[in-house]
Amino acid sequence: MVIADLGHIRLHYRIEGPEDGLPVVFSNALGTDLRLWEPLLPHLPAGLRLLRYDRRGHGGSEVPDAPYAMGQLVRDTEALLDHLGWRGCVFVGLSIGGMVAQGLAVKRPDLIRAMVLSNTAARVATPEIWQARIATARSEGLAALAGPTMERWFSPAFRKTPELAFWEAMFRATPLAGWTGCAAAIAGSDFYSATARLRLPALGIAGDRDGSTPPDLVRETTELVEGARFALIRRAGHLPQVEQPESYARELIDFLRDNGMSPA
Repeated sequence: MVIADLGHIRLHYRIEGPEDGLPVVFSNALGTDLRLWEPLLPHLPAGLRLLRYDRRGHGGSEVPDAPYAMGQLVRDTEALLDHLGWRGCVFVGLSIGGMVAQGLAVKRPDLIRAMVLSNTAARVATPEIWQARIATARSEGLAALAGPTMERWFSPAFRKTPELAFWEAMFRATPLAGWTGCAAAIAGSDFYSATARLRLPALGIAGDRDGSTPPDLVRETTELVEGARFALIRRAGHLPQVEQPESYARELIDFLRDNGMSPA
């Protein structure tokens, strides 16, 4: 396990691919760790330098006391990229990871040359919804949220497969402070105005069965960025790179090539 001591936080991360490859950063969903991207990796070309990391409160990273602010999550990622000396990255953010992408692109445009806003939005749900979920998690544990979360995350077909157990176990294993801390960060975030000012290549990806960030919500956020394109992945929910990794990889690779960032 590789840990970056950033002074204010210790983050677990993993780097794969050639040192001279195109740098691509993957940022996870709430209640997941860096294994979230493993179904996708076999479908990506060899010429990419891949960085995956666990945000604070998740996976192998440090778990500070909750709540957290979105600015802290953005700062964590900024500090990690500075620590590693990464610049001009393609940033693939899913769900809360996509909110981090928006915040980081505004704050440090030198770090991000292009971004993928996957199953995310400028504002996700309402503060009231998040506060209710946080209250349930604190009183009953994440187990009480696991079933409804899996229903929002995955298509009905996937929920009938044995693979569902792995993802539900990952969600349940998330530290309570990490989940509630990041949920509070989402509740307090609204990137509409900031994201509308961004000018960089952007791709929005949605799953047609996503119950957390429905396609119209993802499309609305994608269209805030001038010139951005939108892709809908069929037969997939909130984690389309899990349910349809080949389709997800194809959209990502096409986006890179269309913007002069061919990984080959």
